[in-house]
Amino acid sequence: MGFPEDILTDDEIVVLDLHPHWVRLVGPLASAALVLLLAVLGVFFAPSGSVQKPLQYLVLIVAVAALSYLSVRPWLRWVTTRYVITTERVLLRHGILTRTGHDIPLVRINDIGFNQTLFERMFSSGTLTIESAGERGQLSLASVPNVEQVHLRLYELGEDLRGRESA
Repeated sequence: MGFPEDILTDDEIVVLDLHPHWVRLVGPLASAALVLLLAVLGVFFAPSGSVQKPLQYLVLIVAVAALSYLSVRPWLRWVTTRYVITTERVLLRHGILTRTGHDIPLVRINDIGFNQTLFERMFSSGTLTIESAGERGQLSLASVPNVEQVHLRLYELGEDLRGRESA
């Protein structure tokens, strides 16, 4: 699913359309797998008996609820978060039920920086920090895939825009 073109201006072009790095889903999926494993072990390897069956079903129901909370919710958060860079602005959109958006025009960007932990460097992701001349100041985009290339591309777009304005 591409970024909706109806919120762009007539001459605005999408340069990058990103979700947070997929590595953000590894922790929640590992937790969900552990909960599922423990539930299966509790249901299938528990002593059999008529008193135990309702308790086993309760354990299974709790495990499914925990599985949903630990895996489906982070996945929905990941899939509904978008980092979009166009020829005119940087857009952040996120939210499952309630959508939140933040736009920064490229001409108002004062500084662009990135930060990577050792783990993020292994997966080529990081946090991109954009400082603008607006009243909100800074925007941090967490787990940006290929953060160094995104940083460079954003810098190039800003320079191109400044070059067009001065000409």
